[in-house]
Amino acid sequence: MSVLVTGGAGYIGSHMVLELLDAGEDVVLLDNLSTGFRWAVPDAAKFVDGNVGDPELVSRLLRDYEIDAILHFAGSIVVPDSVTDPLGYYLNNTCNSRTLIACAVAAKIPNFIFSSTAAVYGIPKINPVTETASLQPISPYGSSKLMTETMLADTAKAHPLRFVALRYFNVAGADPKGRSGQSTPRATHLIKVASETALGSRPCLDVYGTDYETPDGTCVRDYIHVSDLVRAHLDALRYLREGGESIVLNCGYGKGFSVLDVVEAVKRAAHVDFTVNTVARRPGDPPALVAGAGRIREVLGWEPRLDDLDTIVAHALSWEKRLADYRAAS
Repeated sequence: MSVLVTGGAGYIGSHMVLELLDAGEDVVLLDNLSTGFRWAVPDAAKFVDGNVGDPELVSRLLRDYEIDAILHFAGSIVVPDSVTDPLGYYLNNTCNSRTLIACAVAAKIPNFIFSSTAAVYGIPKINPVTETASLQPISPYGSSKLMTETMLADTAKAHPLRFVALRYFNVAGADPKGRSGQSTPRATHLIKVASETALGSRPCLDVYGTDYETPDGTCVRDYIHVSDLVRAHLDALRYLREGGESIVLNCGYGKGFSVLDVVEAVKRAAHVDFTVNTVARRPGDPPALVAGAGRIREVLGWEPRLDDLDTIVAHALSWEKRLADYRAAS
């Protein structure tokens, strides 16, 4: 049997493919390379260039490769962009996911793991926020992901498909072995942007708002290392294969760091100072978002190995240096 990874040439998806291959899984990777990279696909994975919203292609892959599990990463992820292009996000994140789920049902795929987001919580009243908190997304991105969670829950009641939806908090860092990392041009991830600034590829770093009700006035987030995140997916896959029931789980560490905390961590790691500007708040940014992270440990037996901001930053910065050297040599 094989595993289908959608969006497997992107940031998180490429790390997932590496983790699956390291675990001895047969991997089929579907990506249209709109934001992913062909070079990020290992030779051991079967690569298919295509769109997850193409029902004929997806159905053929599920049939021809004897897929028993789908790990769905394909989608659009930039919160501010979702505010200006809501219909694009509902098409890519919701409509295409509906097509994928329908194909999974038709092919009798038993296991489905979905890349969801903490953005489904909107502005939580209490942090850390648990899976039982009210779901009130404040951006089309969060809404588009919540719609897919709802589709999965309803589908699992009507068909023999079981799922795990993992609500990511702020994913950062890079593969410790240097095999993959965040490579998207004009990325908005804070640790990547700060690393680019530290290395001189950006003139300055903008901090979006310093008047939040947080200890230093900047947004607080729960930063999780991408390698710990994909290991949680591997644990979720094992859980489903062993007969686990459908479930939604937070994926974070349970502790938060402010924007300025991250900036200082990057400066320490890079041994440089850089210009930081204060600008207006962005739409769709909650003041604080920290995971209630007990349930995923209890249900999946997941144990983080890289739960340290300085480690996350060091791996991200190392990857950014590799990218800079590659571009300089090209």
